[in-house]
Amino acid sequence: MAAADMDRSITRIAHEVVERNQPDSVALVGIRTRGVPLAERLRALIAEIAGVEPPLGRLDINLYRDDLSSVASYPVIGKTEIDFRLEERAVVLVDDVLYTGRTIRAAMDALIEFGRPRRIQLAVLVDRGHRELPIRADYVGKNLPTSEQEVVHVRFSEIDGHDEVVVVVKDAAAAAEER
Repeated sequence: MAAADMDRSITRIAHEVVERNQPDSVALVGIRTRGVPLAERLRALIAEIAGVEPPLGRLDINLYRDDLSSVASYPVIGKTEIDFRLEERAVVLVDDVLYTGRTIRAAMDALIEFGRPRRIQLAVLVDRGHRELPIRADYVGKNLPTSEQEVVHVRFSEIDGHDEVVVVVKDAAAAAEER
């Protein structure tokens, strides 16, 4: 996906969130790292469309992962920022890529520690398939069928200097990570 394709997908997701919810009772929670800029963009678009700026939270899920010991000996724990009440809200969890579903399961566990939302919805820019848990997104920018040997990289200008979604073969991705 090029930058223009990403913009169209994000705009469509924002419209769908407004259509399916009362904008004044929605909150967005971006999953660190790349769910946060996506949530920030959705927030701005929802404010433009509905005239109401939803609260925005940032969620770090590292302590809730079921693979924490295999990810790193000393995982980097980021800051979770949710400074609004979740009760009586539709909380839209926002992430860049939906793959196995394990990140979303961890995010829901973490979110519940802050309160009990009326409902939790999921918005992702890319759904690549290969679910290991029974989780599906309510809002999807693009379904992108991949093989297990491929990796999806979402890049946002806020973090990476430019917007794009690329699919690379795992061996090439590992080589790029080593550089």
